Amino acid sequence: MICEFCGGSTGPRKVKRQHWLKGKLYIVEDVEAEVCQECGERYFHAKTLDAIDQYLSAEHPVKGQMNVEVVSLASHSGTHGPTNG
Repeated sequence: MICEFCGGSTGPRKVKRQHWLKGKLYIVEDVEAEVCQECGERYFHAKTLDAIDQYLSAEHPVKGQMNVEVVSLASHSGTHGPTNG
């Protein structure tokens, strides 16, 4: 597969994915994806995303839990995005 963003080649890898379902955020590990070897863009097949939805909709084991901060750059006047430095 060719990356839509940089034109690089993709290859199969297992990745960690953040996945929203019914207003809840999940971190799902070992998800099959095509990953660009140049820029790192990730592509997921629809059947993979459907399988995640089905898995999370049923009773499933939980490996762990974490707290996540939610922030908005819009509330910080004068900020146009993250900067390095």
